[in-house]
Parts: sequence; structure tokens; C-alpha cells
Amino acid sequence: MNQFGLRKIMIVDDEEDIRTIASMALELTGGFTIALAASGQQAIDEAPDFVPDIILLDFMMPGMDGPATLRVIQSHPTLSQVPIVFMTGKVQPQEVAECLAMGAIAVISKPFEAMKLAQQVQNIWDMSQQTLPAGYGE
Repeated sequence: MNQFGLRKIMIVDDEEDIRTIASMALELTGGFTIALAASGQQAIDEAPDFVPDIILLDFMMPGMDGPATLRVIQSHPTLSQVPIVFMTGKVQPQEVAECLAMGAIAVISKPFEAMKLAQQVQNIWDMSQQTLPAGYGE
């Protein structure tokens, strides 16, 4: 388990407003260090240098969408263990189940409540750390 807890979050979303609001909310209310990516490809290019603890990934993006980005991250040698949370308006039970079946650890619905986002992400992180195998994230 990561002995330092959740510190670094990458936000991947093609909408600048979403990236800005989420980033501000996570920095100001959670004190997290944030990296932003406007596309799946940018996330894949920049995440290995940033080394995020968790990635918040938009489901629907032009070009490389969230599921395609997730598959690349899962197969990437330095990113494969990074937990992924989809951020999407697709929050019907079947849609959430499909996101989880793809390998996401949770789904945050859009639109999200900015002032609650940091606590929501922290709760998801805490729950994921309780269910991970020993040695994960070390």
C-alpha cells in the first residue's frame, strides 16, 4: 500500500472547463497535486513522468476515448497498477457495471459537485487500498 496516501491525481478530460473545475476543487479542498491531460494520448505520454496515484478519466472523448485509454494504461509497464476512475454522465447501473468490468475502480458522475470532489476521490482511494493485494502500490 502507498504509505504516503493519495497525493497526485491526473485528470483526463477533453473539456477544458471540467479540467479547470476539477483541478481547482482537488487542489483547494484536497491539497492534491494535479496534472491535466486534454486527451487520452496526452495522458499516456505524460503520466509516466508525473506518476499519478490515481487517474480520473473521462469516458467519452474524441480520438482515443476513455475505454481505449484505460486499455493502454492497463498494459503500460509503469502505469498498469494506477487505479482508474471514470468520470462520466453514463451512470445507469448497467453502464457503471460495464465501467467496472473494464477495470475502473469506480465511477464519478458528471456533473460532479466541485466542493465534494476531493472527499469523493479520497473515499474511492481509501476503499481501493483496502481491497488491493499486499504489496500493491509500493
